[in-house]
Parts: sequence; structure tokens; C-alpha cells
Amino acid sequence: MPEKWEEKHIVFYDGECGFCNFWVQWILERDKNDEFMFASLQSDFGQRFLKERDLNTNELSTLYLWKPHQYYLVKSKAVVRIANLLGGIYKISSVANLFPRIITDSIYDKISKNRMKLASQKCFLPDQHQKKKFIEI
Repeated sequence: MPEKWEEKHIVFYDGECGFCNFWVQWILERDKNDEFMFASLQSDFGQRFLKERDLNTNELSTLYLWKPHQYYLVKSKAVVRIANLLGGIYKISSVANLFPRIITDSIYDKISKNRMKLASQKCFLPDQHQKKKFIEI
């Protein structure tokens, strides 16, 4: 029997970043179709994901979106796919696909580089329902 996360989209994020935690909470509040689960890049699960793909296990400024047994996306491509999966007005983010990835990823990198300055470093505490959506909290 597959794990419950194997049928979801897994969002890997920097668990120690207030900006990243803000966006995780933002996704949680809009995930009406229960598409997503979350794991910090620092967790054993997150580190295993990175190692299995020969990705830098110390690089925590990159957002990954993984659909097990299908694909994983990074940076701006991950952000756009998340928005599309949320649906509704957020699908407008698809317009970013009209631009070369080098441009959209450079914007992502600029934001990522300054992410610690963009939000407070307060801790996000998920409620009971939200806790079920995290892998290795």
C-alpha cells in the first residue's frame, strides 16, 4: 500500500525561514483540493530527497515541488505549478511560462537571496488538520 504522500505533490522548503513558512501557510490555506504535503529540506525526508537526486544537501534556498514517480520542479517552475494546482485566479501565474526560465529563475533567486529580510523569523505552528500535511515535522 503506498504511503499517503506518494499520491500528493510534496513541497520542500527551508523550514528555518520565516518567509518560506509564510508561503507554506499561504498554500495550506488555499489547498482546497488537498493536493499538497510539505517537508522541510532540513528533515530526514528532505535530505533523502536531495541525496537521491544528487542535489546539494546544504542548499536550502531552493523550493522544490515533487510529484512522486513523475517529476520534480525547482524554483520558478515549482512556484508556477503550485499556483496552477491551487487553481482559480492563481492560474494566471501561467503567464510566467511565456518568459525564458533564466529570467523567471533569476527573479526567484533575487527574492530567495533576500528572503530572510522579507519576513519575520517567527515560527509557524500548524493546527491539527494542517499537521497531517507535513512529512517529518
